[in-house]
Amino acid sequence: MTISISNKEEIQIIREQDVVPLRNRVKDYAVKAGMSILNQTKVITATSELVRNLLKYGGGGKVVIEAVNNGRENGIRITFIDKGPGIADISLAMKDGYSTGKSLGLGLPGTKRLVNEFAIESEPGKGTTVAITKWKNG
Repeated sequence: MTISISNKEEIQIIREQDVVPLRNRVKDYAVKAGMSILNQTKVITATSELVRNLLKYGGGGKVVIEAVNNGRENGIRITFIDKGPGIADISLAMKDGYSTGKSLGLGLPGTKRLVNEFAIESEPGKGTTVAITKWKNG
C-alpha cells in the first residue's frame, strides 16, 4: 500500500508550554482528515501521552505531523523524535502496567491501542522515535 503525504510540519518540543499548541495542530489535521470526534480524541490522547514521554524521558525533541492518504482514506501520521537515553528493553516498555514514572497512565501499549499503526525504534544512548498513524475510519 502506497501512502502519500499532502501536508507536513515539524514542531520543536522543548518545554511543557509546547504541548497545547501541538495538540491543537494535531486536532486541525484530524479535522481536515474528516475524523469523527471519537477518532480525533483518540489521536489527541495518544499525542498527549507520547509528547509527555518525549519531554520527561527524552528531554524534548521534535514532532513531525503529516496528512497522509493510503488511496482509500485520509489519516494523520505523527512522529516523535528525541535524542534522550533511549529505551533499553522495548518489549518490557510495551507491556501493560509497565511504568517508570507518573504519566497519563496509558503507557506505550495503551497509546498503541488508540491508533491504527504504531512503530517504535530506540537505541540506548541515542534516543527514541515513535511513529503513530490514525486513519479517518480506523
